[in-house]
Amino acid sequence: MANSNMQKLYQILDAFEKAGKDKRKITKARKLVDVGNIEEALKKIRELNTSNTSKSSSTSNTSKTAKTKKGESNKQKDTAKTKKKQENVQVATAKKKRKKKVETQDKTNENEKEIETNKITEETQDEEYFDELEEKEDREYYNDYEDEYNTSQEMDNEYDIDEDNEEIDDLNETNNIEPEEDESEEDYGIDDYEDGFGTFDNEDEEEKPKYKEEVKKQESVYPEKLRNEIIEKAYIGLLLNNPKLIVKYYIVFEECYFDDPSLLNIYKSILFTEGGNYTPEIAKKGFNFSVDNNENYAQKQDIKNEIRGINYNPEKVYLELRKLCTLRKSYLEEPREDIQQQIVGIRDYQLYDQMSVEEVKAAIVQVSVTQKFKHAVLSEDLTEFLEKGENNLTNGLELPFPILSSVFKGIRKGETMAFAMPSNSGKSRFTINLAAYVAFVHRQKVLIISNEMSEEKMKLCLITTVLNNPKMQELHGQKITKTEGELLEFKFRPDKGAKVKTDEDGFILQEEKETRKEFVERLKKVSLEFNKTIAVTDWLNNQINNSIYFINITDHTNDELKKVIMNYYYKEKIEYVFYDTLKTDTANIGNGEEIKRTATILSNLAQNFNMFICSTLQLTESTTLPINLNVNDLAVSRTVKEVLDTLCLIKQIMREDWDKYQYSLEEVDTKFFEFKKYTDPDERYYACVVDKNRAGAKPKLLFNLNLAYNRWNELGYLRLKVEK
Repeated sequence: MANSNMQKLYQILDAFEKAGKDKRKITKARKLVDVGNIEEALKKIRELNTSNTSKSSSTSNTSKTAKTKKGESNKQKDTAKTKKKQENVQVATAKKKRKKKVETQDKTNENEKEIETNKITEETQDEEYFDELEEKEDREYYNDYEDEYNTSQEMDNEYDIDEDNEEIDDLNETNNIEPEEDESEEDYGIDDYEDGFGTFDNEDEEEKPKYKEEVKKQESVYPEKLRNEIIEKAYIGLLLNNPKLIVKYYIVFEECYFDDPSLLNIYKSILFTEGGNYTPEIAKKGFNFSVDNNENYAQKQDIKNEIRGINYNPEKVYLELRKLCTLRKSYLEEPREDIQQQIVGIRDYQLYDQMSVEEVKAAIVQVSVTQKFKHAVLSEDLTEFLEKGENNLTNGLELPFPILSSVFKGIRKGETMAFAMPSNSGKSRFTINLAAYVAFVHRQKVLIISNEMSEEKMKLCLITTVLNNPKMQELHGQKITKTEGELLEFKFRPDKGAKVKTDEDGFILQEEKETRKEFVERLKKVSLEFNKTIAVTDWLNNQINNSIYFINITDHTNDELKKVIMNYYYKEKIEYVFYDTLKTDTANIGNGEEIKRTATILSNLAQNFNMFICSTLQLTESTTLPINLNVNDLAVSRTVKEVLDTLCLIKQIMREDWDKYQYSLEEVDTKFFEFKKYTDPDERYYACVVDKNRAGAKPKLLFNLNLAYNRWNELGYLRLKVEK
């Protein structure tokens, strides 16, 4: 017998049980259905149906006899009784007329008048009167029983159970005896039952799934992003349709976190029953047996049929569910709410679909590990940072000027680059300059990891760089020059003709009792220079899609450094990383050889994930001429050069040595230029020696820079003058 027919037999037995029939016979019939003995079960159902008919007939006859005796012994009530009979006869007649639907309302009224005037004999009245009176009085005194009885009768009529045959011809065919239509009564048919709950109109049927879904959401212990009923059903359906898949695609007890308990129950059934012959012992370990019943059986059939028609890839379904289970497990085990939210946020990583289960586990660890570091987006809130002036830089802390700006060419993903400079020569500022160029000119997301400069220093350096860099001025549209010192001290010049107090250098003075906020409002009215500066910081605030992310780390291990980079790679798809400064990890301070291990980790990340990683290194304070720098001048082990793709050694040319050098516009040229003599101490010359370049040439270049504006100019190829 088809599975759908077996389910209907269960429903018929449920209806009989509600109607108060023999529970012992119902239990026997249900057990016969459970074991698949349909023939014997049908016999039991016929017996229950027959006993109901007999009981109904017996009850009807008894009721008629009792009422006849009552009519004979109470002759004094004949008049009232006759009226009552006539009323019931009218009801019965009207009911039959509605059923036939052939007589008009006028004819019905004439029949009612005729019935009222004619004498009706006792035998004629009994047949119609007792049927209706019995139904009415039963409803008065046995209302609860009648509801269940009607339900059972209509269900019997819905399915033709033939007592003369051993098989049910058609469970969906209605009985030849059609039930009387009564619009005043509700019809409790078999089609109104679903999962044991009756629904009586289309509106309830539509709202019921919605209600069940709402209950499910309330009961779930996982947030919305960690739920996926579709993938759970797909996984279970694939295993039910092909139990042999359990050999490869099983989930061990420690990592099995289904959101739907009923699907977890079916998974247990697959382990021990459907796929029991194929399931490895390691997959069964820790699980108990499933709870099986007719509802569970029906759910299995529904899922099998639903999934059978969809072309799912078992590998992808299994991987997706494993990743979800991994996140669910960590979510439940993590007591801190902020970490829980970040675990959930892993689902939003741009490359989540490409991650393996192990990489998801690593991302979870990354979320926990990186919490001890300070995170920030440097290009956010710059206007507020500048206007408020409430930072540690204005509280007497030493402020080094930004000195580097780069237009270094040949940036390629998959490679590592390093720039080495002496201490306090501007490594961090060079990092900011190059990072800003990649972010705002090439419009790429950037991550800066620093173990030297704070977030506030980096922000001020970023404003200065973007404000004064000619290439970036083309982007934000403001032609302006401001030194970092002027920005730090919040100094701006007034417009021509503005009547304001200024200092000896021509900057607007803040009045003695004027608050910073009031001063800002006044500057907006009298200083175009201030308004241009704010326009630039506002422009930076809007660079959302190519932001500069910043993380400050002090003591860390190589493993933590790797996790920080991978976390931002998966979360924001950042492929350009700057690390200032490349040092040994905490556990190996003082061991210069360990720097190669750190560089190797960065190189592997760049190659494996197609990322560009740029680092700064420390040069020794040696007497080597800037143009003669080599790898031996590194403060750390020179073996680090082996794993780098590009290495540049940069050192300042002292003012007294300017006359010893000259530069040309071409590497092989006959025309050379002398250094321009600057009186401004911020104007400097730097020699840049390319010590390693996998792409080819290793030139020696000359850069002119201005510390106050963090502005660099590449002048050309550097060489020592030839003595005549």
